[in-house]
Amino acid sequence: MSASYQVETERLNPTFKTAIAPAQTQSNQRAPWGKLLLLVAFATTLGAAVPTGYCIGVINAPAAIIQAWCNQTVIEQYHTYLSDGALDLLWSSVVSIFLVGGAIGSLGGAGLANKFGRKSCLFICAVLFTIGSLLFYFCRAAKSVEMLLLGRFIVGLASGLVTASLPMYLSEIGLPAQRGTLGVFCAVGVTGGVVVGQVFSLANIFGTEELWHYALTAHMFLIVICYLPFYIFPESPKYLYIMKGNTNEAKRELQRLRGINAHQLIEQELAEMAAEAGDTTQASSFCDVLRDKRLLMPLFIVCCFQGGQQLSGINAIFYYSVSIFTKAGFSKTNAEWCNLGAGVLNLMVSLLGPLLMATCRRRKLMMLSSSFCALFLFLFAFVLYYIETIHWFAYACIICIMGYIFFYQFGLGPIPYFIGSELFEVAPRSVAMSMGSLSSWACNFIIGMTFPSLQRAWGAFVFLPFSITCVLLFVLTKFYLPETLRRDPSAVAPLIAKGFRSKLK
Repeated sequence: MSASYQVETERLNPTFKTAIAPAQTQSNQRAPWGKLLLLVAFATTLGAAVPTGYCIGVINAPAAIIQAWCNQTVIEQYHTYLSDGALDLLWSSVVSIFLVGGAIGSLGGAGLANKFGRKSCLFICAVLFTIGSLLFYFCRAAKSVEMLLLGRFIVGLASGLVTASLPMYLSEIGLPAQRGTLGVFCAVGVTGGVVVGQVFSLANIFGTEELWHYALTAHMFLIVICYLPFYIFPESPKYLYIMKGNTNEAKRELQRLRGINAHQLIEQELAEMAAEAGDTTQASSFCDVLRDKRLLMPLFIVCCFQGGQQLSGINAIFYYSVSIFTKAGFSKTNAEWCNLGAGVLNLMVSLLGPLLMATCRRRKLMMLSSSFCALFLFLFAFVLYYIETIHWFAYACIICIMGYIFFYQFGLGPIPYFIGSELFEVAPRSVAMSMGSLSSWACNFIIGMTFPSLQRAWGAFVFLPFSITCVLLFVLTKFYLPETLRRDPSAVAPLIAKGFRSKLK
């Protein structure tokens, strides 16, 4: 229901909160997980979020092999010899053009999700992933670096659309009590995809001179399998009701998701949608959302969380973890295994996400995660600086990285993906999720392009800015993030409607 509707109702009827809200919460908590809801959650996670993480993780281990192929291809096709600096620039482009695509895909996510629907937006993602995979498969035979770059850009577009639309779609087809659990699916999928990409790119599988293009292509099979039942996926009932005004279709989709016997629950949801749809003050376009002063603080939180997630150093570690472990004194083979171990730990801890998000308060999880991540990053910089002085500091480096990854998945990892769905109502939600995703990909791009240069210039101290970012996220959470667990966005939004002058109760 809308914020204005709720405030007015509470003013006229003081028992509204105590009489209605608890009943809604209890009915939501008793609601079972329907088969269709579970099918959609797992299929979209495996077919959209996992490929996103796969494209991040697959490029690390075979980097030297693909670099050598790029160099040889340029020589053969253009009769040009690249200097070491030019080759580094070309490889940085291969890595980072994926992030450029992600930023552009995120920016277009709001428009596509509002125009074609949440479900259709995910189908567009699948098409883009498939096109990118085909370009990867044929680029080696065609001896075309351009096809490799274009493929990375296209899968980047798809990945940006996924991070902007998938958490929103899953949160809108679930009940409020299921929203946190469903919101974590995207984060878990991306994390799992990174590990799968690391495994497939090992030298024992596809990480060889002859098979590296298979490693880049392999995620296409997940997309084909998971999108086979796409025709039975429901559209978001909230999108149909509030954005399209299609009441009958929204009710039909709710019946499919909740079961035809859940009459009371369906009528309750429809009543809440009617109240939210009746609020004409809700902004929905980019310009309207940015001009609405009430939405600036929640938008600031969403962008800071998503951007800060990247600036906390997680992708710096996974993009360049092999080189980090090598600098720590490990052989290349052992460094690759340490990299895989870090990815597996990241995945294992992320699997706790659905349970944590269903039962634990967002504020406490975020403050716990950001504080410990700041501590481990500071210790990692200190240990790495003195690693050549004290021999056992090499093992301390591993402990610091593993400790950072462990606490990262308690809050910094999952919460930024779905916090926009809990702070914004349906009308401005797509814009907020798109802006947050854009912030994430833009900061990811900054890390991908600047980290090697900063590492050469600053050495171990390059991790201190990441630690400071975690401290700033802790402060933002403590003073400005309202608790959103099992609360409707209409009840949360007024708490931060005054921007930095807002005071949490």
